[in-house]
Amino acid sequence: MAPIRTRLAPSPTGWLHIGTARTAFFNYLYAKKHGGTFVLRIEDTDIERSDKAFETDIFESLAWLGIKADESPVEGGPHAPYRQSERLASYRPYLERLLETGNAFYCPHSEAELEAERTKLMEQKRPPAHICPSRDKGRGVGSGIIRFKTPRGRTLTFTDLIRGEISFESDLLGDFSLAKDLSIPLYNFAVVIDDHEMKISHVIRGEDHISNTPKQMLIQEALGLPTPAYAHLPLILGPDRSKLSKRHGATAIREFREQGYLPETLVNFMALLGWNPGDNREVFSMAELIEHFDLGNVQKSGAIFNIEKLDWLNGGYIRKKSPAELIELIQPYLPPRILNHPAYGTRTFEPIIALEQPRLKKLSEVGEKVEYFFEVPEYDPALLRWKQTSDDDTSSSLQQSLDILEAIPEGEFSARALEAMFLAAIGAGDKGVLLWPLRVSLTGTRASPGPFDILAILGKEEGRTRIRRAMEKLRDLGGG
Repeated sequence: MAPIRTRLAPSPTGWLHIGTARTAFFNYLYAKKHGGTFVLRIEDTDIERSDKAFETDIFESLAWLGIKADESPVEGGPHAPYRQSERLASYRPYLERLLETGNAFYCPHSEAELEAERTKLMEQKRPPAHICPSRDKGRGVGSGIIRFKTPRGRTLTFTDLIRGEISFESDLLGDFSLAKDLSIPLYNFAVVIDDHEMKISHVIRGEDHISNTPKQMLIQEALGLPTPAYAHLPLILGPDRSKLSKRHGATAIREFREQGYLPETLVNFMALLGWNPGDNREVFSMAELIEHFDLGNVQKSGAIFNIEKLDWLNGGYIRKKSPAELIELIQPYLPPRILNHPAYGTRTFEPIIALEQPRLKKLSEVGEKVEYFFEVPEYDPALLRWKQTSDDDTSSSLQQSLDILEAIPEGEFSARALEAMFLAAIGAGDKGVLLWPLRVSLTGTRASPGPFDILAILGKEEGRTRIRRAMEKLRDLGGG
């Protein structure tokens, strides 16, 4: 069996999309599962649209995800260079061979003429395939784009490793383009040459490339080149089952990173976008994914992007971190007012993070969730009321909380002691009457960890200060 070599060939004309990242990951998993080589090359022949910033993003995002190519523009390799813009000289001999053998020709038609032809064919409800009158004139006759002379009346069939046998009628392809001229190859031609010269054995890519496969097979046949094994992954779809796009939210890996998703979360999530491990497991390590990955378990239908599942996975990975690890991870997401606060970095900060850790879905949420520990919260005093409780009764409830705090000796001030005292005071009554105003006075929010844990971190004096402030707010409102 020949060595397995898979490849990813992204275009540096945008930030790395999660769909492209998933394709890279599936290539990586397949190569590692079979002891093969994962090749990353850059398709940047479109010089005007290519941007080095986007290329850098490809490398950095894949590295952040833990997806490392064995051969690439960064790693090098025996088939360098791995940028198409640096391989232009290698394409010309193959183009010349196709022209000399009559398998390619110069098409003189302008874009306006071609568009008019497409419109007319569609009006006639015929396939918009350009069959060029110049296809039999031979090399050097005329000028214009170089096209492949597609044979008529053939059925082209290949066995997709995911979808099984797929067939195309050559008459529906038309005479497709190969290059703008001898120096500027286009996609379908360039990838065929690159795959051959880099000895690619398996091409795993998105299903939107299925229609390119027969064109590439024809080029391979005309040049006498081997045909790799092809596997086409299902598209990633939004909740409305349309192709995932920016209107559905974040789509670039850098956006997910900025929002506070962990790399292990994205890796796990991407693996389950279109692949089923054969059981009900949803959480995998990288080693487990490599061990269990099988193209036979990749689904044919579109994979629905489920943001709730992504958040659930991320929350689970966040909870696995130690408070010390989490503190390091959240630093880029903390505002200066917290990073510069005297309490930040002291021993009191770790309990704060440990308290909020079970509630985090994304690292970016942390600043908002811990802010009340560092700044006295502002809130509408009406929020202090529990259900239909009057302001007078709410003020009385806050006074009761203040009295309980006063009764606990400084040396015994802990979450356990606070809980025992408050629950004893409540007895069989409605807990919310006492605990809701207390929680709001401490945090200024509707949702937070339990007030006893918060008080234990804030301390007795700060707790009393915030309760008194809440009572003043009620008085200003016209109550108690």
